[in-house]
Amino acid sequence: MVKRLLDLLIAVPGTLLTAPVIGLLALLIRLESPGYPIYTQIRVGKDGNEFSIYKLRTMVRGAEFVGAGLAIQQGDERITRVGALLRRYSLDELPNLWNVLGGEMSIVGPRPTIPVQVSQYTERQSGRLKVKPGITGWAQVNGRAALPWTERIELDLWYVEHQCLALDLRILARTMQMVGSGKGLYKGERGGWHPPPQSP
Repeated sequence: MVKRLLDLLIAVPGTLLTAPVIGLLALLIRLESPGYPIYTQIRVGKDGNEFSIYKLRTMVRGAEFVGAGLAIQQGDERITRVGALLRRYSLDELPNLWNVLGGEMSIVGPRPTIPVQVSQYTERQSGRLKVKPGITGWAQVNGRAALPWTERIELDLWYVEHQCLALDLRILARTMQMVGSGKGLYKGERGGWHPPPQSP
């Protein structure tokens, strides 16, 4: 109940305050490239329940079906100019607040992943799904996408085992610092998840 209260204390005013910003950014996205400015994708939440996550679109329409697919590197040609700015300051995540209001996500928790990633979890890694996914989390403030995939999962499992209000507040404080620095946005050489090889 305390965690849900914290979520609402942040998400309710956050949604109201960011509504004009999201509207303006959505207009800029639409002016630069065709397609709906709000991007939705199926993610896996608490206890394996799937939901649609909301984000501001940062890439050209249909980007997941061309080029490197779900893998995104710095300098990716599919990222629009407006999208690069949104990613730099994590503004593309603002609509995640809608998911928090809906109870599908929390402000703090492991970042929600896609079903194909969850299908590769070991039994231990499935423990990541014991809590609601978050907008930011322990792995996010300790390297984000630049971390190897298994290392990110281990950090999230540590959070699941040690979660408390004090830790959530610590993560929120470090998130503010990271948003300003822009570190860990892209997977680089060591980080990220690698999709399974396609069958011939």
